Amino acid sequence: MVSPPPGAAAVAAARACVRVGLAPRPLMGSQGGVGPPGNGGPGEGESGETRKLQEEERAARGKRRKGKGKAGAGQGGKGSGAEGKPEPPQAKEETGLGAEAGPSAGLGKAGERGGSVEEGARRLVRGDEGSAGTRKEAKGRDEGKKEEWRVRTGRREDARPARAQGRGGQAWGRLAGTRAAMATAAEEKAAAAAREPACRPAAGPALLRLPEELLLLIFSYLDMQALGRLAQVCRWLRRFTSCDLLWRRIARASLNSGFTRLGTDLMASVAVKERVKISQNWRLGRCREGILLKWRCSQMPWMQLEGDSLYISQANFILAYQFRPDGASLNRRPLGVFAGHDEDVCHFVLANSHIISAGGDGKIGIHKIHSTFTVKYSAHEQEVNCVDCKGGIIVSGSRDRTAKVWPLASGRLGQCLHTIQTEDRVWSIAISPLLSSFVTGTACCGHFSPLRIWDLNSGQLMTHLGSDFPPGAGVLDVMYESPSTLLSCGYDTYVRYWDLRASTRKCVMEWEEPHDSTLYCLQTDGNHLLATGSSYYGVVRLWDRRQRACLHAFPLTSTPLSSPVYCLRFTTRHLYAALSYNLHVLDFQNP
Repeated sequence: MVSPPPGAAAVAAARACVRVGLAPRPLMGSQGGVGPPGNGGPGEGESGETRKLQEEERAARGKRRKGKGKAGAGQGGKGSGAEGKPEPPQAKEETGLGAEAGPSAGLGKAGERGGSVEEGARRLVRGDEGSAGTRKEAKGRDEGKKEEWRVRTGRREDARPARAQGRGGQAWGRLAGTRAAMATAAEEKAAAAAREPACRPAAGPALLRLPEELLLLIFSYLDMQALGRLAQVCRWLRRFTSCDLLWRRIARASLNSGFTRLGTDLMASVAVKERVKISQNWRLGRCREGILLKWRCSQMPWMQLEGDSLYISQANFILAYQFRPDGASLNRRPLGVFAGHDEDVCHFVLANSHIISAGGDGKIGIHKIHSTFTVKYSAHEQEVNCVDCKGGIIVSGSRDRTAKVWPLASGRLGQCLHTIQTEDRVWSIAISPLLSSFVTGTACCGHFSPLRIWDLNSGQLMTHLGSDFPPGAGVLDVMYESPSTLLSCGYDTYVRYWDLRASTRKCVMEWEEPHDSTLYCLQTDGNHLLATGSSYYGVVRLWDRRQRACLHAFPLTSTPLSSPVYCLRFTTRHLYAALSYNLHVLDFQNP
């Protein structure tokens, strides 16, 4: 007798029986179902079948506790198969159960097999386990996807500020680059506009339509103020009146404009109009004072300028410093240090890439500027007060009342060519630009004239200058301005200008120090400007050689620190003065 397929009620009862837990069957299978005993299938009524079912149930529980569901068991349908979703072949092979086979094979045929309820329940349990595993796996996949999405989103969110910052930096860089490009383009445009001559105005007075040669000739008669007003009329006139040819005549009449008395331009790289502007500060005394160097103890420094470098003596050393671009300050670290004397350096000059120094130890030192080559040799019995070098010839003067001539050639260093007895201590010395003679300035104690000119080749006396010097009117500084003119100053408080073509007995011009102070040093621009350094309060005086009165005075020290100006040098923009404790600068470019 075959029992009909179980209905929904039987399936629900079997599931409930499985969930609650099936009671162990008796050894005899008479209670297996509606079918007769002995027809329940293999193993019916045996205890091995019950144990197997219990072991499978325990294994299912263990899997549920661990929360692991196998893919093959989890794809066998939704328990009862009511959803109708097909099972993958792999899952069918592994479990042997499908969603469609659940109702038909779950309980077996009642009339043919005994124990069909247990078998169907077993299959339902496996179907529920597969459904639970499928749900857990799906849930795990969903959680994994959500976690992955969170990680990706977090990375994006973390990357957003940096990305935004990078974009902002790029945008700011583009903006800054654009601004820089615009500024560069504007500068290039302005430079191009400055290089290109402005077109002559089409309308205007007939004067502007004249040829440029005639305009240059007419404008050359205008003074500085008239040219300045004319430059304000239009752009073309402004550029036209900036021509160096129009300002050259004005510059030659100005103070310290870079032109010598003979018209030689010493500053050809600088526009003449700009030099004329700065020369007005020299004329009006407008400047800014500063200190470049300081010393801890009192010194008697000497100084020379060459290009953008300054050489100054401190004790028995000579230090080389480089100017900064403004010219009013120095790089603190010296470019070079030249040593070799046992006592203080009294005087030195620059010639042929050499430094020729005179020391208080009676020696002459020769240093190469761009190397470490140094030679010194004994020259006088006492301190060497002065030295000069031109054309490969060195002349020196000493306190031992002699002047000597030396060669600069490397093979003849230290060989004296001439020894001249001056009968007085020699304080200053200078070689003529023609290299035919040299002049000595002495103490004016043993001879009536402190200025005498000697032949450089033979060492013989050629002439002496002046005859009315008072005793002790020693000459502390002397310099040639041209082969026939020279300047001198000293203890007699006068600056004298000598012209050998006019007279050797009397100077052609003299300027007296107003406070009767000894004049230690002097410097000239080769034209109209003259600067002197006094013995008291570090006073630097500017003179216009076309007038006798002092133009301006600049006291560089106060009463407690009164010091002579031992040496001074100037350019078209700055004046440098070396005192006992400081090196001062007067800036006329930026007053």
